[in-house]
Amino acid sequence: MADDSTAWMRLLRELFGDDAERALEELERMGLDPQALAAASGMAASPGMMDHVLSQIRSLMQQGEGQDVNWSLAHDVARGVAAQGGDPSVSAAVANAHRAAVSRAELWLDAVTDFDPSALEPRVWSRAEWVEATMPTWRTLAGPVAVSVSRALSTILSREVDDEVGDAFGASGLITSVSPTVCGMHMGQAAGEMAADTFGGTDLGIPLLPEPRVALVPSSIAAFADGLDVDVDEVRAFVALREAAHVRLFAAAPWLPGQLHAAIEKYAAAITIDFSALDEAVGSAGQGDPAALQRALTRGIFVATPTPEQTVVLERIETLLALVEGWVDEVTTRAAAAHLPNIGALREMMRRRRAAGGPAEDAFANLLGLELRPRRLRDASALWAALSRDVGQEARDALWSHPDLMPTSAQLADWRPWLTAYVAGGDDVDRELQRMLSDEGDTSGTP
Repeated sequence: MADDSTAWMRLLRELFGDDAERALEELERMGLDPQALAAASGMAASPGMMDHVLSQIRSLMQQGEGQDVNWSLAHDVARGVAAQGGDPSVSAAVANAHRAAVSRAELWLDAVTDFDPSALEPRVWSRAEWVEATMPTWRTLAGPVAVSVSRALSTILSREVDDEVGDAFGASGLITSVSPTVCGMHMGQAAGEMAADTFGGTDLGIPLLPEPRVALVPSSIAAFADGLDVDVDEVRAFVALREAAHVRLFAAAPWLPGQLHAAIEKYAAAITIDFSALDEAVGSAGQGDPAALQRALTRGIFVATPTPEQTVVLERIETLLALVEGWVDEVTTRAAAAHLPNIGALREMMRRRRAAGGPAEDAFANLLGLELRPRRLRDASALWAALSRDVGQEARDALWSHPDLMPTSAQLADWRPWLTAYVAGGDDVDRELQRMLSDEGDTSGTP
């Protein structure tokens, strides 16, 4: 007889009554051991998290089929993962130090760009507070893929149950609960890992907050400073400067956040799930390799070859990210030159961090099979520096007035001819910009 003292057996006894032992035996024989599925999602080692998972499954069983992804669980798991190793509330002294760094950064930026600072008060958050603020954007960008994965997993698990035991023990209800729970845990794990590494709301070069607001996470900034031979105050000032520059750019070019988000959503919409890989992983999870499902959920279930449409979209994303990061690199370098003696070292460390990728980039890669890398960052930085020198900051920043003024991927790869044409055709560019803005403001329907 199974040990009723185990958490899983108590749950099964509650769900299936006298048929609990037989139901468990059949599920395990098919490779559908619920405990193995929890281990595959990385939560089995935490008794508290396991109890929470059981509570969520119990709740879903009581509610019927429930939702495709357990977003409530994703939220709680993200907070739990973010808090691993400690996530103390931000003290008043720490918050004041970071707000002061933002205030200084805004003053320095005033000298190098005409873009206005955000009118919203800066936020200084713990990692858990960062999760709370950014989860809505996570759900928008990664939600459609998570739903597709959940439905695919549910289809595979339900097919296994139907083939082997039918619904003699009400097992389909359990399967309906397992799939949203596993996907919710996976979403939460990715968001929580990103929270443990993020500096603010713009680390990836895309805005994760719904409004243009400067936000900083002191614990992540301090951890970054620990690995550098630079005073923590200087590191804090540098990160605040970058965050404030990103926010100014996104506020001054309102088309930019929308295009970045739309491109990511368009890429995600074309993702194809590899059913055979997912099916194999589910089987392996119940045959002594519970990590197989977790490996599959982290990139292994996406068809490896992108479609031609995805390739075009990915190139657009990478070009926009490079242009954003290049502009931020240029203006922050100019703004910090007279204030931060280690700006060269800090700048290079940030470039390496973006190129190598970290939990933030990995989270998007795991959830969408999409690597958010500004692959032409050095080209973009060189282009913006040349524009600052040749046309001045006003004409440089005017390029952000309309997406059609931005260089294409091919032009960025060989930016000098593009720069020469832009400098030589300044008046033509101004006229074209006025025409485009005028056309966008014309709502009469007349071509």
